Amino acid sequence: MTSHISTGTGIRRRPSPVWLVPVLWTLALGVWGLSRQNSVWRDEAATWQVAERSPVEIWHLLGNVDAVHGLYYLLMHVLFEVFGASTATLRLPSVLAVAVAAGCVAVIGRRLAGPWAGLGGGLALGLLPAVQFQLQEGRSYALIAGGAGLSTLLLVSLITSGGAGPGRRSRARWTAYGALVLVCALLNWFSLLILPAHAVTLWWTRAGRRVVAPWLLASGAAVAGALPLILFSRTQSGQVSWIPPLTWHMMIGPGVLLAIGALCALADRRNGPRAGLPARLTAASVGLPLLAVPLLGLAAASLVQPLFLDRYVLFSMLGLALLIGAALGVAVRALAPRCPRASGALVPAVVAVAAVALLPVALADRSPASRVDDVLAVAGEVSALKRDGDAVLFVPAARRDTALVSPGAFAGLRDIALARGPVESGTLKGEEADPARISAALREQRRVLLVTDARQAARPSGSPADRAKAAVLRADFTVVEDIEVRGRRLTVYERRG
Repeated sequence: MTSHISTGTGIRRRPSPVWLVPVLWTLALGVWGLSRQNSVWRDEAATWQVAERSPVEIWHLLGNVDAVHGLYYLLMHVLFEVFGASTATLRLPSVLAVAVAAGCVAVIGRRLAGPWAGLGGGLALGLLPAVQFQLQEGRSYALIAGGAGLSTLLLVSLITSGGAGPGRRSRARWTAYGALVLVCALLNWFSLLILPAHAVTLWWTRAGRRVVAPWLLASGAAVAGALPLILFSRTQSGQVSWIPPLTWHMMIGPGVLLAIGALCALADRRNGPRAGLPARLTAASVGLPLLAVPLLGLAAASLVQPLFLDRYVLFSMLGLALLIGAALGVAVRALAPRCPRASGALVPAVVAVAAVALLPVALADRSPASRVDDVLAVAGEVSALKRDGDAVLFVPAARRDTALVSPGAFAGLRDIALARGPVESGTLKGEEADPARISAALREQRRVLLVTDARQAARPSGSPADRAKAAVLRADFTVVEDIEVRGRRLTVYERRG
């Protein structure tokens, strides 16, 4: 894992770029099946339709809803403008971000536990099921994982140097650290849970004042910068009202991950301190807090208000990958004296076995069935069945995302329930007319296309407008077509007689 450089005085060992293999491996995993059979589900549809709005229209939206995702929407707007709207443009930022995170895990692992630990951890990250799901997701969580990897790498570097070095260079690195934490917080402020994780690492390593003082300053600046967004987004807390209360069974998966991380941390004790590093700066002191603190912190917050979604702390998986890499490094070191050749093949062999074992998970994540629904598939059915002059309805109104992502498929149809469009109203789904006006407009139609959820996913709607739609359709119309495709349902009604 090293190369050699001849010098006038002998041979100098130069570390090989351990990070390169995990980066390329993660990019390959990300590009594989990137389009998911040309499917886009409802969360990604929100990104898509907002990214196609102008910055002024996005700003209008953020005043009413989704302020927590504002920076991400603006970033995706720029990418859509430059590269065009497509599933590749939607998802490649996440692929690239996880590849960056894998490279950071590899560099940190190499520095703290040796080259095989770095290689194993970097390769393991892209295989973790939670990471594989978000690797190809058109949302902000993978980008936050990339930022978390960079900020953790910076912290390890600063702890290693004791926060010292040339003054200008040290200040630049602390500024970069604070800026990364702030950008991640502006992408989603739950990412600030990385700060207590880093605080535990500082305590564990007994970092001195020359590290702790600038860390407090950089962290405080990042929190202060994100505070206006935090306070404003709390006024939109209704957006997360659908998240169920935390239960014990919801903690089974995180509990298993924490147990695996703890076992790997115990194994890391056999790696011993690395030359030139503080004695307590190990893969365990960085990885275990990064894994445990965000998960437990989000669970604690969910006891006050239900918020527990593991994707909010996806970046904690970097800690697990780092710990897995450290355990693999211990195994290689233990095997090397007896079987030197076999020890060199251990990490590739373990990764290959894990990749084969997790192949069903990888294939499932790359299929449309891995998500709740597919807004593009039902749009195709609408395009095939519509007739000029038909009306269209959406139940609930949020299913209008199909038309917003694929407007061409709905050309010629009249959205008779819509009073103000999503762009005009600064919302994701638009504003619908009152039930009486919807009922009156519906009774004037001869043929209506209804886009809704598939039967198994449909929920009784409490919306008066949706109840009015259903009542008139039952009383005055007959079903002539009823199709379910990838989590969405298209029903075609014709007036009786």
